[in-house]
Amino acid sequence: MGIQKLNVLIIDDLHPAFFEQDGMNKFEITYLPQIKSSDVAQALKNQDILVLRSKVQVNENLCLYANRLKLIIRAGSGVDNLDIPWLEKIGIEIMSTPEANAQAVAEHSLAILLNLLANIGKADREVRNRIWNRKLNRGDELEGKTIGIVGFGNTGSRFAKLLGGFGVRILAYDKYKTGFEQYGVKASDMDEIFSEADIVSVHVPLTLETTDLVNASYINQFSKPIRLLNLSRGGIVNLADVIDALSSHKIVGFGADVLPNENLNNLTDSELKEFDQLCAMENVVLTPHIGGWTKQSYHRISTSIAVKLTKFYEQGFEKRNTINA
Repeated sequence: MGIQKLNVLIIDDLHPAFFEQDGMNKFEITYLPQIKSSDVAQALKNQDILVLRSKVQVNENLCLYANRLKLIIRAGSGVDNLDIPWLEKIGIEIMSTPEANAQAVAEHSLAILLNLLANIGKADREVRNRIWNRKLNRGDELEGKTIGIVGFGNTGSRFAKLLGGFGVRILAYDKYKTGFEQYGVKASDMDEIFSEADIVSVHVPLTLETTDLVNASYINQFSKPIRLLNLSRGGIVNLADVIDALSSHKIVGFGADVLPNENLNNLTDSELKEFDQLCAMENVVLTPHIGGWTKQSYHRISTSIAVKLTKFYEQGFEKRNTINA
């Protein structure tokens, strides 16, 4: 009797290393990285597993034809494009790979922070325009600063590890985690971060609880001007409030790898106004959601998915619920 295979639909590109991992012969893989979002629902018919990034919102409507779906694997760390309550209700398991791109996001966070402190982006633009202005590009050293890390999961803890050699004081707050001392940080609360932080880096998932977390009320609780980093999800930060805080110097530097709407050719009038305001500010650094998108993380994410697929198979997929169970 041959091996009973699971059908796997992959709708985003993976590193070739995925297909080279042990155990992939247990799966019948349909690899459609170029599939249109509108065609995914039909493609889910008779598929046991869906692997994706952020191409579609996975909800009841998308799964109309998903008669055998048992598992969804989200490449990367965020799962905000999955309707988790509904998926859990019908017994579909959810996995992601936050451990695979944590180093990439942590390094990108540090790069943006150093860019802000040393005015690298501004100075580079000026030199290219033959402006040699040392006085107005005087930097600010990281050593001696107090850094508040909000969210101490895979990326927050890795960011703290990178900061360890810079002579900084690190305050870490996570509503759902404890035991930070092993990373050389102080387990803190938001009141202490509001009081002491010079720099705040946000590393939390986008949920109903964290949507618009960083708003005017949040910002106004800081006792001194801060530099703010957001490499999580755009919806966590209220851009209008951040722009106001930049204008009033409550925030003296803002670095973001994410925006609430990352389709820059389809912005609303208010989104376009906010985007243009940010782009006009010299103390703002923006990158196009590339923090977790290194060559190494691309490889690690893909191999991690393969490992999780194999483990799922070995743990007895036939006992798990399906939509029609």
